[in-house]
Amino acid sequence: MSPGPALPAWLTRVAVFDLETTGIDVASDRVVTAHVGVLDAEGRQIAARSWLADPGIVIPDGATAVHGITTGYAREYGRPAGEVIAEVTSALRSLLDQGVPVVAYNAAYDFSLLAHDATRHGIEPLVDPAPVIDPFVIDKAYDRYRRGKRTLEVVAEHYAVPLDDAHEASADAIAAGRVAQALARQFSLPPTLTELHTRQIGWARSQAASLTEYFISVGRLEPEEHLDGSWPVRASPPTTD
Repeated sequence: MSPGPALPAWLTRVAVFDLETTGIDVASDRVVTAHVGVLDAEGRQIAARSWLADPGIVIPDGATAVHGITTGYAREYGRPAGEVIAEVTSALRSLLDQGVPVVAYNAAYDFSLLAHDATRHGIEPLVDPAPVIDPFVIDKAYDRYRRGKRTLEVVAEHYAVPLDDAHEASADAIAAGRVAQALARQFSLPPTLTELHTRQIGWARSQAASLTEYFISVGRLEPEEHLDGSWPVRASPPTTD
């Protein structure tokens, strides 16, 4: 990839993180695969580790259709879920403690599910990870009125970031990191990681409120329901007052 204009200093070395799971409920679904890596200023991966877990439950056919991992494969080749969750959590905590920002696309999903799975296995969860960079939230904040979906595949294509193996944890994690760098080259992001992290909290809350209004208007949510806009860790998807 071409390095392009200079990146903010805090984006010249970033961690990347992605999960593939048994489903989309952050409170009840489980980790199947995980990837944590580090990218340099040109988006090259300079360190990486991937995991395959036996989640301890049946992987639904719908989830297998997304990431390709069957229950049988995970049981035969995956490591005990508790060990995997502990190692992934430890890797992320170590990077964050060093001040290395962790990029995760739709971070509230991955960090929330990881936190719930950690608690399930008696592991201290990451309850308020920082600094985190979420290209999903940033893209919606800076290009609010662009039509179309905001999946990683679509957004990566929009910013000319290759993604050849979508829904494979390492490919998705690397693409998310490169999208974050592309966003920084196109838009004037906040000058510090602390400010960016704080502003993403507000953006995510506002985006959830706006989406809640839309879903109520089209009948996808009841008037008393709302989407949880907590970021980067949330309790669960839609909740009632």
